[in-house]
Amino acid sequence: MQDLAKTLQGSLAGLSKRAWLSALAEVSEDNGHFHPLGKKHFSSYIAGGETLLVTFESYEAIQRISPNAHPLGWEVAKVLGWSCLTVMSDGPSWFREREIYAYFDDLSDDGFFESFDTVLFYGAGACGYAAAAYSIAAPGARVLALQPQASLDPRVAEWDERFLDQRRRDFSSRYGYAPDMIDAAEEVFLVYDPEETEDAMHAALFTRPNVHKLRLRHAGGALQFSLRNMKILSRLIALAGAGRLTPLGFARLARARREDRQYLRNLLRALDDKGRTRLAYALCKNVTSRMEGVPAFERRLKGLETRLATPEDSTAQTSSPDARQSP
Repeated sequence: MQDLAKTLQGSLAGLSKRAWLSALAEVSEDNGHFHPLGKKHFSSYIAGGETLLVTFESYEAIQRISPNAHPLGWEVAKVLGWSCLTVMSDGPSWFREREIYAYFDDLSDDGFFESFDTVLFYGAGACGYAAAAYSIAAPGARVLALQPQASLDPRVAEWDERFLDQRRRDFSSRYGYAPDMIDAAEEVFLVYDPEETEDAMHAALFTRPNVHKLRLRHAGGALQFSLRNMKILSRLIALAGAGRLTPLGFARLARARREDRQYLRNLLRALDDKGRTRLAYALCKNVTSRMEGVPAFERRLKGLETRLATPEDSTAQTSSPDARQSP
C-alpha cells in the first residue's frame, strides 16, 4: 500500500490537457497499462491489491474536483491499496463508442477481471450509467452508481429532456440498456435524490432483486460533489468494495449531511417552496445554534422570527402542519 501511495502522490494539477494525458499515460504504463480508446476516451490501469475498482470519469470533472488532478480511482487506490482501472472521457459521451465495447470484450475474454478477488464498478451520472452498463463484463462484480441514467433512448426515456443532444447515440446495441446489464452483478447500490424527478424515474427502471436503492433526499443533482463535501464518498466506495455496505450503514453515513451547507440550503429552499414557515424557523434555529459562519441562515432566522411574531401569521400557522424535527 505504501508503494502504491508513493507512486500516485505526484500532482498533475496545472498541466495542459496534452501534458496531463502524457503524465497520466507514463504513470499508468510504469505500473499497469494505458490505452487510447478512440479519439475521446482512454483507460488507465494501476496494479495494486486483489480488489479492483473500475471507475468511469470525465476529464472535466477530474480537473474541477481533484486538487491534484487525479482520477478518483487513483485517490481511492492509494489509500486502500486496491488496483484501479479508470476509463475516462473527454466530453460528454455516455461511453457509447465501439472502441470501448471492444476494450471490455478483450478484458473479459482475457480473464482480466477473474484475476481479482473483488471487482467494484463506480460512476456518477453519465459515468454511473457506464458503470452499470459495463459491469456485465465482470459477472459477480458489485456496482456503486450515483444518479445513473438507465438509457437516453427516447423510446425508453422520452420524459428526460436534459440531454437532448445525446439522444442520437446508440443506446440499443451492445452494453446499451443499463438495467439489463446489471443482472449478473452480485449487488448494485444506486444512490439518488428522489426530489430530482428525472433521477428518480431512471432509478425506478433499475428495480431488480440485486439492487439497493439508497435515497438521499435534498442532496441535489450533483451527488458526487455533495458526497465529497460530506467526506463520505471514499467510505462508501470502501464499504461497497468490501461487501459491507448496507442501507442502514448508508443512512448512518448520510447523517453527515447535517454539516453540509449545500444540503441545508437545499432543505431550506424546499421548506420555503412548501410554505412550511415554522419548520423553516426550526431549521434555521438548529443550524445557527451549532454552526458558525452561516450568515444566510442567521438573516433568514431574524426574518422568520419577525414574521412569526405577527398575530396574523401566528394565527395562520396554528392550523398548518408543524413537523417538530431537526434536519
